[in-house]
Amino acid sequence: MTDAAPSRFESPASVREGLRSVAYLADEGIAGVVFLAERLGKPILVEGPAGTGKTQLAKSVAELTGARLIRLQCYEGLDESKALYEWNYKKQLLRIQAQRIAESEGGEGWDDIEEDIFSEPFLLTRPLLEAIRADEPVVLLIDEVDRVEVETEALLLEILSDYQVSIPELGTVSATQIPLVFLTSNNTRELSEALKRRCLFLHIDYPDIDREKEIVLTRVPGISESLADQVVRIVRSIRSLELKKAPSVSETLDWARTLLLLGIESVDAETATETLHILLKYQSDIEKAAKDLSATTAGSR
Repeated sequence: MTDAAPSRFESPASVREGLRSVAYLADEGIAGVVFLAERLGKPILVEGPAGTGKTQLAKSVAELTGARLIRLQCYEGLDESKALYEWNYKKQLLRIQAQRIAESEGGEGWDDIEEDIFSEPFLLTRPLLEAIRADEPVVLLIDEVDRVEVETEALLLEILSDYQVSIPELGTVSATQIPLVFLTSNNTRELSEALKRRCLFLHIDYPDIDREKEIVLTRVPGISESLADQVVRIVRSIRSLELKKAPSVSETLDWARTLLLLGIESVDAETATETLHILLKYQSDIEKAAKDLSATTAGSR
């Protein structure tokens, strides 16, 4: 089994401080899981609502450690040829045609053609194989793993168990180092128990009001503390409603940037209502939030 790379983190506290230096505000739970995953050489399965920073966590760890980020975006229908590798059929066909021409002109025969066209120059590597074959430190992001079929999930499990790939024509390719792996899930379907056992589990939910305010102040340069406070309080109130899709942290940031660009220093019900389309993506949610904002304002008079 391949050994893990030398540890890049001294403690969970160093993970938290390091992530802060690249503008990712992690709590103790997030920092602790990242620390353990790096030390144990285990993947992290990150679940939680969309837009709470799951993908950004992997990107920030890569930035912090100077590792190469390799991303596999999952989708329904993703198969081995797109996730792992495939052969360059066009290049193989050209090689065969060239061989036929050479043979017709009295040149070399066909004895070694099969071995030739199933060799390294004809191999198209995809994210999983790239991560395994990389010599430099790698962060492998398998994004939205809950969108793939069970068969593809089994392929991921096999690779993450041994960090090696069997290519029939070339043999077994084993990792020279264990990449730091993040699998994100919006929990749209239940993942297999086998995959869950292989991973450390991390749930990232919406942050509490103080941490979300700190995130806004960190990620939105120039925003005042007063405006940041108003933004996160209004967003928190809207999230308490029964919506099709609650506003994510990334949408909180978009709204804060919008208000800043519009030169708004204080958010009243009218301003909030006029800009709700930045926070919410369904008309029914916008109408519900607007009604709540209006009622709240009327009740405070």
